Amino acid sequence: MSRDSVHLVGSIPLSNAEEVFTRLSDSLGSHLCRLPDGETGERARWIYWQRTMLENHPDMEVDPDAGTMKLREWDGSLLRETDLMRFKPGVDPAKVRFDTGYDKANIASWRTFAGLQDSGKIPSHLRYQVALPTPMSSAFMYVSPAAYEDYFPSYEASLLNALGNILDVVPAERLSVQWDICQEVLVFEDYFPSRPADYKAQIFDLMGRLGNAVPEPVELGYHLCYGTPRDKHLVMPEDCAILTELGNAILDRVDRQVNFLHLPVPQHRSDEAYFAPLADLDLGVATKLYLGLIHYDDADGDRARTAAAAKVCKNFGIATECGWGRTDPGRLAGLLQSHGNAARALLHSANGH
Repeated sequence: MSRDSVHLVGSIPLSNAEEVFTRLSDSLGSHLCRLPDGETGERARWIYWQRTMLENHPDMEVDPDAGTMKLREWDGSLLRETDLMRFKPGVDPAKVRFDTGYDKANIASWRTFAGLQDSGKIPSHLRYQVALPTPMSSAFMYVSPAAYEDYFPSYEASLLNALGNILDVVPAERLSVQWDICQEVLVFEDYFPSRPADYKAQIFDLMGRLGNAVPEPVELGYHLCYGTPRDKHLVMPEDCAILTELGNAILDRVDRQVNFLHLPVPQHRSDEAYFAPLADLDLGVATKLYLGLIHYDDADGDRARTAAAAKVCKNFGIATECGWGRTDPGRLAGLLQSHGNAARALLHSANGH
């Protein structure tokens, strides 16, 4: 049984971390090498809780001159419209720190995870998986473009402080850190009203800094995403070209081992053309590629997407496009079954059957 054939991106539509750990390990534990806490509670909407944090921060305020951020799905439908934040006049942004909450949430979940693992209720080989956003994630969604230059370093310092707190508590050999790369992908797709002229250099350098902040032997991975606020993409990718460019930049800029890379696959793309750019992805032998080609109640499509991917990629694992936190909870059992079926089919194929 391959313990790295399935990857779970992060969020799961269950009530709490203990329920996530036990349910997922019972269903897929033999196919996994890491397990997330499900990002339950206030984290269920991914980074929206960072919006709340910014609204309540004493050094931040709404920028009346910035207009609003209009979040639209790939078909143009408006999901929501949000005011944008800035630093208050007189505030020195270099001195501002944000209580992101990622350390508190993950340390609490780790203690639950460790207790279950030590008592034998979840497999001993599993690492605890932490998923973290980037400074650009909250910036492009909730911050005025006029404040980007000041916000990026302040939030990055705060985020890395939270990571440091996690590293102080969770043993390195039992920890996996995944950087969630969404807004950066959307910047490449020119989704936002504006983007820096040197956006590629900024993004590539950021990917390197974040990866290098994770010390070995902590496991390191990246999840590239097109956004799924209502379980649908914000942009529908033409193919894997942008994902390949970002993946190569990550592998080039990070000085330590990148253990895994996760890329999305839209449900309607079972054609080889979508995967073709991945032929140029310069993966090392120790970097596992996960393709998000599993979709709910679509076994035939799962097989077709897997077959198309196999014409370009070798030794890849399977996943969904993104986390499941915004998914109908009634779909969870079907998703778990689909992953198990697909993982067994991959193993069967790998064994030459």
